[in-house]
Amino acid sequence: MNRVLIFLIVVFSLGFGFAWLADRPGNLALTWEGYAYEIPLFAAAALAVALVVATMILWWLIVSIWRSPKTVSGYFRGRRRDKGFAALSSGIIAAGAGDIATARKMATESQKLLGEDREPLLRLLDAQTAMLEGDHPAARAKFEAMLADPQTKMLGLRGLYLEAQQAGEREAAKHYAEQAVAEAPHLVWAGQAALELKSADHDWDGAIKLIETQKNTKQIGKDEAKRKRAVLLTAKALEVAESDPQTARTAASEAHKLAPDLAPAAVAAANACFRLGELRRGATILEEAWKRQPHPEIAAAYVHARSGDSVLDRLKRARKLAQLRPNHPESRMALGRAELDAGNHAAAREAVEAVLRMQPREGAYLLMADIEEAETGDQGRLRDWLGKAVKAARDPAWTADGYVSPNWAPFSPISGRIDAFEWKVPVEELAPVIDERIEVRGPTEPAKETVPALAAPPKIVEPTEIVPPVTATTTAVAAAPDAHANDAAGPALEGKPASSTTLSQAKEQAERDANGAADAAETAPAAPSEAAPAAAATASPQPAKDGRQPDDPGIDPDEPAAEKPRRFRLF
Repeated sequence: MNRVLIFLIVVFSLGFGFAWLADRPGNLALTWEGYAYEIPLFAAAALAVALVVATMILWWLIVSIWRSPKTVSGYFRGRRRDKGFAALSSGIIAAGAGDIATARKMATESQKLLGEDREPLLRLLDAQTAMLEGDHPAARAKFEAMLADPQTKMLGLRGLYLEAQQAGEREAAKHYAEQAVAEAPHLVWAGQAALELKSADHDWDGAIKLIETQKNTKQIGKDEAKRKRAVLLTAKALEVAESDPQTARTAASEAHKLAPDLAPAAVAAANACFRLGELRRGATILEEAWKRQPHPEIAAAYVHARSGDSVLDRLKRARKLAQLRPNHPESRMALGRAELDAGNHAAAREAVEAVLRMQPREGAYLLMADIEEAETGDQGRLRDWLGKAVKAARDPAWTADGYVSPNWAPFSPISGRIDAFEWKVPVEELAPVIDERIEVRGPTEPAKETVPALAAPPKIVEPTEIVPPVTATTTAVAAAPDAHANDAAGPALEGKPASSTTLSQAKEQAERDANGAADAAETAPAAPSEAAPAAAATASPQPAKDGRQPDDPGIDPDEPAAEKPRRFRLF
């Protein structure tokens, strides 16, 4: 647009000038070496303009001929570069789509057209292709080479961090994440990764510093920073509660101020105060938290504030909590447990019946079973309450990423996310998690026919727990007490659950029924097998429980242990 405007201005100026000369005729005389030359002024002006234009054209021709080799080579170089970038783009897209063959082909072609040392994206494509091919040592080598170039250093650190995570090298992953945070504090992935790794290592002070860095770099908002700081301070207070009550009280009190709705922070602050003999201060913290949102952990800490108190003293405190929030189910549950411990069965029954009217759930039915056993001992009514508990809605629990935990934790054991645990009714449970490296060995037994079990809520299994098979006879009775023993625990802080007698009797009855069925099955006539002794004689010896053969001498104590190879160069 500017060139067109300049061209129009030049043409307009020339036309205006020639028109001005045409209106003012005259002659231009030139005397040179005795000769006189006379020409009209208009013709002289036209001749001067033509001379200037011819000079410019001649100069352009000379320059074009002089620069023609460079222009031609630049043209072909541009075409080569365009083809290289097209191949690079196709390779990155193929790598993102998981097309290994196309990614490797485009990587090779782009390297030929662009040159590996001239384009940093070529290293990225080559590393991604190596990762897709499963050649992780080559991928790590590519990412390590990126560390030498300031333009690709952060990319190399992220690639090495992902490779360390994939290989299970926590130390290496932490090193690369911390180095990325030190180089570029604004990187969200680096800050989040370093925060999760520090939390997993229980480095609470380092994690709190990272929270402040994320807040200063605007990665997280002020409210989120306050919440995460409160969670980390609570975790620190719980860790040093026994060894350093003073530090625990300081950390938990700050956490309670930052997040008043975080029940574990209030409980940690109150317990630290109780250990330091500040009973009134700890009770005030729990009362304020109870008014805001009742929680069974708050009730347990408040009722059992002093370990040497009598049941009547604990009952008084439970009644005070009930007065603070009289129409809440947790208030009635706490009061019911305290009344049961004090021997007031009628009052305990009345309190729990109020819970069943407001919120019928598993813990309330189990508590009613405890009351029934303590008051009447009627086994029929006891089993009726246990059956209702099996079918009732579950009690709230600490849940994070589908994992149900009996205790609160600052981060999720599944994803490592900070402040992942929520107090809510679990909507989904994880299946039993068994380490694939553990080989379960045992004698081979014939399968027994079992009757389909009654519908019951599945049991929550810790990641390293191996669940033995259960028969249909035991499932209906054992599922309810095992699934939520914490809710029926009552005074769990004193060291034993309140419903231990009830549950043990129910389990003993289930075992007697199962043994009777097994004896009946064994007395049935069975066809003799002649092939069994021969098979036993020719069978190979079974390995021991530790996986060794009978003639294996085991590990020589004098033999040096094999050193684990290091795949990452951290320093």
